[in-house]
Amino acid sequence: MEIRTWQGDITTLAVDAIVNAANEGLRPGGGVCGAIFAAAGPELVPACAALGHCPTGEAVTTPGFALPARWVIHTVGPVWRGGDRGEEAALASCYRAVVAEAGHIGARSVGIPAISTGIFGFPADRAARIAVDTLRELAASPAGADLDDVVLVAFDGETARRYEQELARA
Repeated sequence: MEIRTWQGDITTLAVDAIVNAANEGLRPGGGVCGAIFAAAGPELVPACAALGHCPTGEAVTTPGFALPARWVIHTVGPVWRGGDRGEEAALASCYRAVVAEAGHIGARSVGIPAISTGIFGFPADRAARIAVDTLRELAASPAGADLDDVVLVAFDGETARRYEQELARA
């Protein structure tokens, strides 16, 4: 599994699946979630409603509808509450759940945004470290064997820089 960074709009990324930083109700939201719902088209709302709910740290999949990606993997990251309520473990669980879902649907490539760093308030530097460490762990295990390309999608230059620093770390 190759892990790399790309800066841009996740809704334009040509991969098998993109990840939605979702809320537990799988409803349209702000940030990346709102952008994905808007770009996917009106079919995404009823598809998510049919699934109903996704607990923090888990993931579910819908079709991508009008997106270039065939699927949307929805994962619910933790809300940052100071770091002493299992937030780091919950965020790592999101990445594990995304890779598991990608394997389940047969995706070979996936684009993942900076989960929980927007309105959920997770510190961006910690989130980047957790993303890279967890994905590296998965790449070295049978869990990541079927995934060829993981793209850490950065909406801005600062997030891209954080990911690049973490990827450069031995």
